[in-house]
Amino acid sequence: MAAPRMMRRARVLTLVSLGVAWSTSLTGPGIGVLLEPRPVWQVLGLVGVVLFSVAHAGVLYAAVTPVARAPWDAAFVVASLLSVPLLAPVAVGRWDTWAWVGASLVGTAPVLVRRWWVMAPFVVVVAVVLSPEPLRALVIAGGVGVGLALMHVLPVWLWDLVVQAQQGREARARLAVIEERLRFARDVHDLLGHRLTVIALKAELAARLADVDASRAGAEAGEVRELAASALADLREAVHGYRAVELDEQASAIEQVLTSSGVRCTVSVPSSLPPAARELSWALREAGTNVLRHSRARWCTIEVVVDGDDVRLTVANDGATGARGHGSGLGGLAERLAEVGGSLRTGEEDGVFTLVATVRS
Repeated sequence: MAAPRMMRRARVLTLVSLGVAWSTSLTGPGIGVLLEPRPVWQVLGLVGVVLFSVAHAGVLYAAVTPVARAPWDAAFVVASLLSVPLLAPVAVGRWDTWAWVGASLVGTAPVLVRRWWVMAPFVVVVAVVLSPEPLRALVIAGGVGVGLALMHVLPVWLWDLVVQAQQGREARARLAVIEERLRFARDVHDLLGHRLTVIALKAELAARLADVDASRAGAEAGEVRELAASALADLREAVHGYRAVELDEQASAIEQVLTSSGVRCTVSVPSSLPPAARELSWALREAGTNVLRHSRARWCTIEVVVDGDDVRLTVANDGATGARGHGSGLGGLAERLAEVGGSLRTGEEDGVFTLVATVRS
């Protein structure tokens, strides 16, 4: 709400500044018309001034308003051409009137066209050739014209900067929303992907055991219910704020799940870890999920080492298939680690898949 109000105020101030330039541009021709003693020519001169002033005002208004500028630009050119014969009888013998008309055209030209110098020949004709004192008229047209040009250009230029700044703020706001959505989607994937994979596996196991071992099937179903409740709780925590997962807790949970799935798991985690090690919890969760989902591993090792300022997590298993791709999980994990100055490396050798994630403490 504050931004639109600021834009409205900036636009009003710009229009006021341009209004001063507009009225200044009409000073000389207006005085010439008022001093004309012949009523008929005074009326014709007034018509010329009015045509020029209306088209001039339209051009300035269109410069700071989201309306079509082409009609006003065309109207200004036509009005400028028509004002010359209408003002000619009024300005006979008055070099200052012609000089001011030329200055008005010079001052307005930068708003009308970016290459305003294309109107210079027309201005020379108006201000010099038709004036009884060409040199003086040229000096006035040039000096006053430059001043009027600055009065026209600076407000429009400042307005363009305000518009670009507002567009930049809006673009940054949209980008921030998109980045937040991507981060939240990545976090939800990291948070629930592992749990849902285990739930699916245990539900399938319970279904197979239903006819051969009802008691064990019931136990598996109970674990599915507990895992689902835990996943729901994690999701609620993710919605209300990002959860800080301790790496040793995550390693213990992964070890328990892998062991219950028949994978021999060895875990080595120091008792004291720096806070930055929490970022590796997501890497460990993704690695554990991949062991369950993508491989037929018989063993898995999880090792965390603090090496100076670096905390390194290494997860290896013997279930590599040779066709492992970098899915959205590993891609999102690499992005997350990169945001905190970490890195992710994966490799496969002799049937062993290894994931190495590193962060700086």
